[in-house]
Amino acid sequence: MSDSSLIVVSKLNKSVVDATGQLQILCDIDFSLNTRETVAIVGASGSGKSTLLAIIAGLDKPTSGTVHILNTDLFSLKEDDRAALRAKHLAFVFQSFQLLGSLTALENVMLPLELAGDSHAKKIATEMMRRVGLQDRLHHYPKVLSGGEQQRVALARAFVVSPAILLADEPTGSLDHATGQSVLKLMMSLNKELGTALILVTHDLQLSQQCQKIWVMEQGCLSLQSH
Repeated sequence: MSDSSLIVVSKLNKSVVDATGQLQILCDIDFSLNTRETVAIVGASGSGKSTLLAIIAGLDKPTSGTVHILNTDLFSLKEDDRAALRAKHLAFVFQSFQLLGSLTALENVMLPLELAGDSHAKKIATEMMRRVGLQDRLHHYPKVLSGGEQQRVALARAFVVSPAILLADEPTGSLDHATGQSVLKLMMSLNKELGTALILVTHDLQLSQQCQKIWVMEQGCLSLQSH
């Protein structure tokens, strides 16, 4: 295992049993990801992309195989320790934004810093809101923000803790193409600036072309695709 690898996935399998018998969701997946690398995972719905992200994050468990995050075997940890590692090193961006409607945009961005006990949460969050171009929307609630603005708030919240790894599940899926391109450009800019590695799940082949690597998920198997 390379010391520079943020994520190392080895022989990862996931299967479940349903009414028709055993269903194989992930099949012997192997890969590693380094600092600042950007990877797009493309594939049809139901091919296993979101399950893979959930396992990388420790939100779901594999049937067999290992996931190492920063040289730590994720599934050798107790659940609370996995949650602590996730809170410190990983961040998420979802298609549905996942903002808290009772909090302002600024408060949403402050939240992970406050949970980490950062006494400068407001100052840091305000600066991150400026970096995503929303310095004039600090005190607006999500319901009065456009989809693109909400996703930028979600990006600010994800990046505000300077995560080692960002997992993005269809982050532009509910946006129009132009807004989606703008959001992706911002994500890539923050990725370079902060050194965060990015795994992006998307159906959009044009968006995937902006990542350094493209991985294709088909029936639970992962293969590399060259640009």
